[in-house]
Amino acid sequence: MPASFPFERSAVALGREAYRRRQTVLSVAVAAVSTAVVGVLLVVAVTGAPGWPRVRDSFFDPHTARAALPAVLRGLWLNVELLLFCAAGAVLLGLGIATLRTLRRPVFFPLRAIATGYTYSFRGLPLIITIYLFAFGVPGLRLGGTPGVLVLGGAALVLTYGAYIAEVFRAGIESVHPSQRAAARSLGLTYRQTMRHVVLPQALRRIAPPLLNDLVAMQKDVGLISLAGPIDAIRAAQIETSVSYNYTPYVVAGVLFVLLAIPLVAVTDWVTLRAARRQSGDQGL
Repeated sequence: MPASFPFERSAVALGREAYRRRQTVLSVAVAAVSTAVVGVLLVVAVTGAPGWPRVRDSFFDPHTARAALPAVLRGLWLNVELLLFCAAGAVLLGLGIATLRTLRRPVFFPLRAIATGYTYSFRGLPLIITIYLFAFGVPGLRLGGTPGVLVLGGAALVLTYGAYIAEVFRAGIESVHPSQRAAARSLGLTYRQTMRHVVLPQALRRIAPPLLNDLVAMQKDVGLISLAGPIDAIRAAQIETSVSYNYTPYVVAGVLFVLLAIPLVAVTDWVTLRAARRQSGDQGL
């Protein structure tokens, strides 16, 4: 058995690695300096404006922020709960609508027409109007067993985002090559088994980035539930503002929403980058 010798890199390879490390350090340094310069210029431009003292007292008062923080945090928990339920409902509804729109047999034409009309209607209807229609219009019918405005507002969010997510799912399903379905059916799989084991797994990998982007947008729009009356973070900020006549509570609510979105945005960026690298690797093969 031949003896194994450790692989020694040449001087040229070592020089290239050293050059790449120097370029990386230089790039990071330039980015940090340029960011600091831009940040300083923005701070000087804002704080040097004639009306900055009044804006600072009205929007960035630390005492008002500390006083409003507990109430806004309690309202934010309602937004988080609403986001979890509405996200799950919108994904399930979108998947169901996308499945209906991909049915090809003529007998399913009424279902396709209903699904198409739903996606066209709720993608075109502004979310605020949908919330008003559900939160104030449905109770006006005086039907027995009508849920509260929180549930109705959540239903408006689910229906609106379900239409967008349905199109994302449909695009992913139709992006799978027809030969994949033909191969699955030739192996004896039923239509349901083909969708479950062959089509949907491939579609989910492709639509993960746009699907997560829709969930990020929903994370912001759950704040619109305050229009229906529930005391969420936005409504709590509005109540605190009406007491102190200071708009700092709105800034507090905005900062909390941003902090809430950071993990989901980071996951979205990571999934998008991972998908791009996988696609470039596949193309390289």
